[in-house]
Parts: sequence; C-alpha cells; structure tokens
Amino acid sequence: MTTAHWLFGDQLGPHFLTRGPGAVDQDAPVVMIEARSVFRRRRFHRAKAHLVLSAMRHRAAELGDRVRYVHAETYREGLREAVGRDPVTVHHPTSHAAVRFVRSRPRVEVLPARGFLLAHDAFRAWAEEHDGHLRQEDFYRWVRRERDLLMDGAEPAGGRWNHDHDNREPPPRDTPTLGAPTPYRPQENDIDEEVRATLDRWEREDGIRFAGRDGPRRFPASRREAQAALRRFTGHRLAGFGPHEDAMLAGDPVMSHSLLSSSLNLGLLDPAECVAAAEDAYRAGEAPLNSVEGFVRQVAGWREYVWQLYWYFGEDYRNSNALRHHEPVPEWFADLDAEAVTARCLATVLAQVRDTGWTHHIPRLMVLGSFALQRGWDPREVTDWFHRSFVDAYDWVMLPNVTGMSQYADGGRMTTKPYTSGGAYIHRMSDLCSGCAYRPSDRTGERACPFTTGYWRFTHRHRSLLAGNQRTSRAVQGLDRLSDLDDVLHTDRRFDDGAP
Repeated sequence: MTTAHWLFGDQLGPHFLTRGPGAVDQDAPVVMIEARSVFRRRRFHRAKAHLVLSAMRHRAAELGDRVRYVHAETYREGLREAVGRDPVTVHHPTSHAAVRFVRSRPRVEVLPARGFLLAHDAFRAWAEEHDGHLRQEDFYRWVRRERDLLMDGAEPAGGRWNHDHDNREPPPRDTPTLGAPTPYRPQENDIDEEVRATLDRWEREDGIRFAGRDGPRRFPASRREAQAALRRFTGHRLAGFGPHEDAMLAGDPVMSHSLLSSSLNLGLLDPAECVAAAEDAYRAGEAPLNSVEGFVRQVAGWREYVWQLYWYFGEDYRNSNALRHHEPVPEWFADLDAEAVTARCLATVLAQVRDTGWTHHIPRLMVLGSFALQRGWDPREVTDWFHRSFVDAYDWVMLPNVTGMSQYADGGRMTTKPYTSGGAYIHRMSDLCSGCAYRPSDRTGERACPFTTGYWRFTHRHRSLLAGNQRTSRAVQGLDRLSDLDDVLHTDRRFDDGAP
C-alpha cells in the first residue's frame, strides 16, 4: 500500500508533493487535518483564521479524491482518524512544536523542508565558517552567489550588492497615495462562505474567540490566485517598489508592496520562483535594479535569514529578554482598539491591522514594535501578539523578527542595535503626523509626542548598554545634552497608563 503524505496548512503548493529530494510518491494519498485546537490556543485575527482555512479547503478541492480531509479537535485525533496505525510522511514542519509532535508519533517519516532556498545543514556550515558572528548582509551576499541571483558572472548585477540608499525615500508630500497600480485582489467564492460559516459556528458554539475583522478576503487562498498576484506585482508594481519601500502613507497602506508574504508562508508560492520572476523583469528592462534588488533582498535575504535563524538559535531563543522588559501588553493593544488611541500614527496602523490583518514592514517595526520597545512590554507577549494578529505570521516568522529585531530581546545576536526612534523619523518617512494631536518635535507639554518622549526615556533607561554600542552611542550623547530631561521623563510617564 502506498504511504500517505500529510500536508500542514502552510504546505499547500505543488512543491510539497512533487519529485525531488524527499520526494512524495505521485500516487500517494494526501492527509489534511483541520484542528480546532490551533485556534483555541490563541486568539487569532479572524482574517488570518479565514485565510488559512480557505487556503486549506481550496487545496483539498484541487486534490479531489486523493485527499483525506479531517475535521478534528487536535492533530493527534485527526491523524488517528486519517491513517490509524499506518505509516505517513510529512515535510519538515515550520515550528518547533510541530516538529516535536511529528517526531513523537510512531511511523511518521519526516522529509526535508520545502519552501525555502537553502537546507539547514548548508546554513549551519556557513554560520560555523563565520564562528557564529552572523550578519544578514554577509548571508544575503552568500545566498546571491550560491543561487546565482542577480549576478553578472562573479559580480552583483550593476556592480553593487546593496541599493538601500536608493530605496529610502520619504513619501511624496503633495498626494495622499503613491499612485501605484492596484494590487491583485482575489474574488471570494463558495469555499469562503463555508469558512465564514465555520468561524461563526466556532464563536457561537465552541467558545473560540477572534480579534480584528473578517472580510472580504484580501490575500490569495489558492495556487492560481497566488500566481496571479505574483504576475501582477512583477508586471505592474515592482518597478515602483524600491524608492518608497520604507515610507508610510495613511491613505495608502499597500503602496507598491508585493502582498506576497502570506502566499509564500502558506506555501502557495516558492521563493525561488518569486526571485526568478523579479530578476526576469530586470533582465527584460521592465523594472529598475534598485527595486528588483530590494525585493530580492526581502525574499532571498531577510525571509531566508529569519527562517534559518529560527532553527539555528533553537527553541530557548523565545525566552530571550536581555533588556529585562516585563510590562504586559495592554488590553487596548491586544484588542486592536484603534479608536482608543490619540496618536495618529499608532491609531492608523492599529486600524490597518484590525481591518486587514496586515501592514507592511516599516509600520510593524517603527510604529508598533518601536512603541512596544519604548514602553518595556514583555517580548514574549509582543511576539505572541504579532503571531496572532498578522495573516502572514507564523512562529518561525515572528520569533526572530520580533524577539530579535523589533524588541532587541536577544541583546544583539540578530541585529546590531535596537530599532526605535522619536517622532521625527515618523514625520520624515510618512504623512502620519499631519493632523495629529501631538507634535513630533515636542518632548514636553500637552502636545509632546509619545514616540519622542518614549525614545528619550528608553535611551535613559538603557544608557549603559547604548553608550557601549557605536551605532547608538550618539543617542546617549544627545541625551546628555537635554537640559529638560527630568521634564521629558515626567511627560512620558503619562503614556504608561492607557492608550497614548
């Protein structure tokens, strides 16, 4: 009898069934398990729950009679119902907990991971060559060479590895939108109606709670939709992506971003096809190098780096708390209560997350994450909040991104400095300060910006750490020049209780 193959809900593309290293028999029956316990353990964003279930059910419909689709309370119960005591294969799951589970089951064979560019062993060998002194830029250049991405022989295309200097422009000041071509938007179908009914029933009968709002579905739930989204991005939006990829506009949260992260992380797209499509656009003269390099850096550089570090650092990494931050995430933040917030930047971004389960990387890092860092919130709680609240978030995504980069809880293992700023940065890189009750330049008084006061209080709290880091020592020097530091610290304390 042919051994069945188990697909997790983030292993939905054809590359999880095709031949190759760790190949699956082309006639093997497929097992898929919809486990309610996943949604019971955490209060996920409803749009995220909808997308995951819709994508799973779309994949099951594509597989037809080949799939055994099981509705169960837990994976353990679902696996027992689907295969009993028979053997089953599964590709390496994407979380420590899932790996522990599959390896604890009898007669489960774990095949190599799919959906990434490099094997774990290759990364570990590279890391050992660098004696554990890891830099994302070094890794990115190594991946480019290994995979021959944007290379002209032995040199990077255009003669430069890094085009960040060209990709950090502030947004246009005379328009509320960037004016980019619209992104691909999927059309809901009967499967989405069934999913919505399931979620309603879970809330009504099973006591499962969600955050945020659901619908209409904004992200691909099938391979066909994901491919259409990739074509739309590389053919119409990639050319304008680079220059403003770090900018923010209140009326244009999407700008020229790809919106492909959820499709990649569901396994609907393979990263190799995404970077290849971007490079093809550059070689055909359809997109400038700075935009293409910026996108390739996101996928082959940062995404791949985060995936590899998740396994390299190990499970105890989630307990990192080098800054000793222990304040709980407040209820208004956990509930995505944008109406409770006065600060326009934070209210705008929180509303984007509430309504869509998504916002791009700069609002995540420099608004949401920066505010949490300044307030001293517990990094485990912050990481969990990001995991629950974003449609593209998984444990492997958020543990390094939030614990390491956003909250600097690892003390610098992943990044060389804490990422936080005063209101001046947000004002320069967005239109979010316009019409705000606070002024980014004010650090005392009724109109003092919570990010500005928070920045100086954070710097004061961690003075010794920041003074010893060449990338942050100037911030301490600036702190020492403040004649009104006591007033600044007193002003900032008013943001400790309740929303700013």
